[in-house]
Formats: sequence, C-alpha cells, structure tokens
Amino acid sequence: MDYVVEHIYLLVIVTLISVLQNVFFALKVEKECNIKHTHTPAFERVSCANRNCIDTYPTFMAVMWCAGLCLNQAPAAFAGIIYLGVRHKYFVGYMGQTCQSTPGYLFGKRILGFLILMCMVGIFNYLLSPYFGSNYKEYLETITGAASALLLIP
Repeated sequence: MDYVVEHIYLLVIVTLISVLQNVFFALKVEKECNIKHTHTPAFERVSCANRNCIDTYPTFMAVMWCAGLCLNQAPAAFAGIIYLGVRHKYFVGYMGQTCQSTPGYLFGKRILGFLILMCMVGIFNYLLSPYFGSNYKEYLETITGAASALLLIP
C-alpha cells in the first residue's frame, strides 16, 4: 500500500486543491446569483466562466493522472498546480471582461498539451519496451522534469 501512495500523493494533493477551487467557483456563482437578479451581465459572465472551467475539468484530471501514472508524478503535479493557477486567472479575468481571460485560456491549452505529450510518451515507452529490450523511463523522467520548468515561460 505504501508503494502505491508514494507514487500518487502529489497527484492526490493537486486533485484536492482542484476540488476546493471548483467549490470556490461555485460559491462565486451562487453569491452573484443571490446578490442580484439572475440575468445581469455580471452573473452571465461568472456563470459562463464557471461552465467553461467545468467543461475542461475532466480533460485536465484525466491527462494529469495519466501523465503522473505513466511517466512521472512530479512534473505532472507541477503542471497541474500551474494549470490551477491559470484556470483561476481565467475565471477572474472572465469576471471583468472576456478579453482579459484570453491569456489564461491560451496558457491553459499549452499546459494541457504538455500533459497530453507526457501521457503519450509514457504509454509509448511502456508499449515499446518489450520490442527494444530496455526501458527509457529514467531518461524520459529527466527530460520531462526539465521541460516542466519551461511551462513557466509566458
């Protein structure tokens, strides 16, 4: 049991933080709904931002967990934390004007692309290791660990 927990605890922490973030977003929508009438522009923006975040949430969770389990949990969890920050920036930007949310949206797409690439590399390494006779997981972990730092470049 300890071996399994040792390899997923970072992913679990990011998952719990993302759940708390979803609760925060839902409370913002509820607060906006209770303060004003439901069809104000502010409510529509907050509601739309929440829907957009909820729509991408399953994709984010799937690729983060796949990348963490198939390749390395540390870069996947790091990318997950950055994604949550970017998603928060997107949500807050959408509450102002929709054009303020564009940088968060584009940066989030880049992080999801990195996680998808990590998934594909991990799966290909696992599937091709019987044919090549060696496992390149250690090299790939080093590369993805270094590449995850590049996510910080805007």
